[in-house]
Amino acid sequence: MNSNPTLGFLLHDVARMLRKRFEQRAKCLGLTRSQWQTLAYLSNNEGIHQGGLAEILEIEPITLVRILDKLAERGLIERRQHPTDRRIWLLYMREAAHPILAEMRELGDVTRAEALAGVTAEQREALFAILSEMKTNLVVACRTPVAEKEQNHG
Repeated sequence: MNSNPTLGFLLHDVARMLRKRFEQRAKCLGLTRSQWQTLAYLSNNEGIHQGGLAEILEIEPITLVRILDKLAERGLIERRQHPTDRRIWLLYMREAAHPILAEMRELGDVTRAEALAGVTAEQREALFAILSEMKTNLVVACRTPVAEKEQNHG
């Protein structure tokens, strides 16, 4: 059996270790991983409704509600009712969240620099190009139904 990790395992391990190292650095912010991930995605999607954000985060809406409750208690986010549909809540960052987001970005920069130490600029460009192409390929593939033969494993 080949002892070299597969691409999927290696990508997973690198992503896991990046998260772990970021969490070590971000502990001082007093946020859980799910809270800082929610803030990060919300910062790029202000005005989104709770269901849409849950979909982006790939978590159940009820799970997101609990995370949002904690962030609202800390004064970091606010919910506003949709102008025409009272059932829908729109999500916005509060001013208090912006310094935390700035610190999160700095911690992310330091963590990425640590991970990419010794990797040349050319290698970084190639890595990003390859990963971007892989992502594009997989986005397209995920939109294509799996053939019945593949679903039954041959």
